[in-house]
Amino acid sequence: MARTAASQRKAKADRARRLAGGRSAAVPSKRHTLAASRRAKNPLLEPWTAAFELPPFDRLSSQHFLPAFDRALADNLKELAEIAGQRGAPTFQNTIEALERSGRTLDRVASVFFNLSGTDTSPEIQEIERKVAPRLAKHTMRVYQDARLFKRVATLVERQAGLRLSEEQVRVLERYHRAFVKAGASLKTGARRRLATIAERLAKLATKFNQNVLTDEQAFLLVLDAGDLTGLPDALRAAAAETASARGLPGKYGISLSRSSIEPFLQFSARRDLREKAFQAWTHRGANGGKTDNRKLVAEILALRAERARLLGFATAAAATLEFSMAKTPEAVRRLLMEVWHPARDRALKERDALQKSITAAGGNFRLAAWDWRYYAEKVRKAKFDIDEALIKPYLQLENVIAAAFDVAHRLFGVVVTERKDLSLYHADARAFEIKDAAGRHLGLFVGDYYARPSKRSGAWMSSWRDQHRLDGEVRPLVVNVMNFAKGAAGEPTLLSSDDARTLFHEFGHALHGLLSSVTYPSISGTSVERDFVELPSQLYEHWLLQPEVLRRYGRHYKTGKPISPSLIKRLQAARNCNQGFQTLEYLASAIVDLDLHVLKDTKGLDVDNFERQTLGSIGMPEEIVMRHRIPHFQHIIGGYAAGYYSYLWSEVMDADAFEAFEATGDVFDAKTARRLYETIYSAGGRRDPAAAYQAFRGRPPTTKALLAKRGLASDGEVRH
Repeated sequence: MARTAASQRKAKADRARRLAGGRSAAVPSKRHTLAASRRAKNPLLEPWTAAFELPPFDRLSSQHFLPAFDRALADNLKELAEIAGQRGAPTFQNTIEALERSGRTLDRVASVFFNLSGTDTSPEIQEIERKVAPRLAKHTMRVYQDARLFKRVATLVERQAGLRLSEEQVRVLERYHRAFVKAGASLKTGARRRLATIAERLAKLATKFNQNVLTDEQAFLLVLDAGDLTGLPDALRAAAAETASARGLPGKYGISLSRSSIEPFLQFSARRDLREKAFQAWTHRGANGGKTDNRKLVAEILALRAERARLLGFATAAAATLEFSMAKTPEAVRRLLMEVWHPARDRALKERDALQKSITAAGGNFRLAAWDWRYYAEKVRKAKFDIDEALIKPYLQLENVIAAAFDVAHRLFGVVVTERKDLSLYHADARAFEIKDAAGRHLGLFVGDYYARPSKRSGAWMSSWRDQHRLDGEVRPLVVNVMNFAKGAAGEPTLLSSDDARTLFHEFGHALHGLLSSVTYPSISGTSVERDFVELPSQLYEHWLLQPEVLRRYGRHYKTGKPISPSLIKRLQAARNCNQGFQTLEYLASAIVDLDLHVLKDTKGLDVDNFERQTLGSIGMPEEIVMRHRIPHFQHIIGGYAAGYYSYLWSEVMDADAFEAFEATGDVFDAKTARRLYETIYSAGGRRDPAAAYQAFRGRPPTTKALLAKRGLASDGEVRH
């Protein structure tokens, strides 16, 4: 979904709620209960005087937020009333640039709060979120349904040809106009009021949905004794011991619902009964009955989205979402998804048969189930390629993977990274790094928050406390990456799976998109681009992780210090597409279900469980594979990716094609190609239509040929997008 100027302020809040994006920050839990009465002033409303103008984390408590929101919302309404009430004719400067300057206090308060709600929440923070989310939705609709503001913006659109606007200014004006129209500013009073009511209700429901998922995640811990660890490698045992200890169970081992905990458990545990127990808890988040069950919430959310679309003149919610995307229509999205689905399904069925043979060969007298797939896939990979995660993981120390991500940025873009241990952050686990260019000029501050904890939402995302712009002098960004890696035992390094390492590179690709931004206007800064384009910089960046020259330097065994061997690198690359049918189907199934939910015209009596079963049945989903995100915990589509989960694949078409531009030079760090990538993609924000931006880099539109080859699903045909 394109991030418009109208939604730019809310985008900072949305980042905290988004799972491949995202958007987040936090205050230490021990500060949450500090009494606000002890402070005469509210640090959120004072000038932020810390280094790099970081938020005043050391002086914050949860009690500061509601008063800060009250003040920021009131101030923003005053600013907007002044813009709307001007007697002079509208100009780009007195209307659009004035809107760009408005609401900065609200931006700051919201960015800190919603980052906190995602990374280190508490009952107090959750209660505030339940109050604030609908208020912000109501405020946004009040602003973008303002008839006087809309008239000024519409007048500028009508006179655009004679305004002599720059490329950036045209894009910003278009986004503001689009935002007003999508809020219903051009509709009759009754429709506008209903849209405002819908927005407020959707904000309440989304907040409840996300809090329910977190509650279910916090409630589960698979507690193990030493006798339950059969098959688990040493690194996973150490991480499980640390997880249990952090939950107050020293001497025990714990598997949480964090992906970095449960996926390796499903890969290695020889205990089929325990795999099933963990898998069922993982896949039933938000669907356990009781107060945290999300199924009725989803049905209401979809009904409201469909109604909103109809009020705005669209046939379906998907059509409304996709109007300004690269894909444009639900039909175009479905064509791409199904083009990849068919070869992926063929591959997955062959993988299934191979796994069943492995079970039978090992003496198993049972049929392959969903909780068996990862375990036996590891055995097949080991047998076929002489490699498995237990062999790779010792070479992927968190510190080294972080260093590798930074070094790739240096080689591609001249970025120089220096850790800053002198800064006060929001949690003891968070780390700050100053980012400079090759000439020593400050580009921004990057914060990495890498470890899972019960107070943190699952998943991984990029966020910011401040975005780059030059509207009033050069403003450099404050960017955050949040992940959920299982921390190593005390005194031991944290070891990453290959998927974890890709996640780190992915999120740092998002971070670079924000840090390298070089635009004038905040509303098109950094990652403020169309939803199905925003994943290009992040997914493209993943390609450099598995390059031999990167692995040889940073893939060092945590015990011996020896570099990963050339033969192991070759085996790792050869095994890259092992189990690719499974991985592709679990993603595609989620994207297809997302799309089908949002093309519904009649949602009355919707049973999401039946809908999920029927949709998967209609496309021939193998019963041994489960959607990567089942509907009751599908936070992407409740947040910013509604009818947009396909965008990872849409962007992957471009990232696979784009990396071929480097490979064609014979040097994956080719300076000329990297410079073109920086100028057209990483620094350009939303100043240009994404299709034009991609063509400026590649010289032509992307095709699916490279994507299918990358996933090992190559066919003779290809489609241009």
